[in-house]
Amino acid sequence: MVVTITSRAFNQDAAGAKRAASQGPVFITDRGRPAHVLLSIEDYRRLLGQERSIADLLALSGVEDLDLPLIQPSELARAADLS
Repeated sequence: MVVTITSRAFNQDAAGAKRAASQGPVFITDRGRPAHVLLSIEDYRRLLGQERSIADLLALSGVEDLDLPLIQPSELARAADLS
C-alpha cells in the first residue's frame, strides 16, 4: 500500500507516517511534488539488495516496461540419450 502525505501533515503526525510506512512506502510531498520517501527498515534493506527476491525487483516502480530476456523451457532441458 502506497501512501502520499504533505510535508505539513508529516510534521503534524510523524507517528502516523511511521505506522503507514510499516505497510508500504510513504511519499512526502513538498508543494505538491514528491520530495521524500519514508520506508520501513525492511523495505530499505530490500532496496539495498540485502534481501532481494525476484518479486521485490518486479515490485519496484519503473520496471513495468522492462524487457527481461527469459529462457525458454526447451533451452533448459533435453531428452536424455540412453543409447
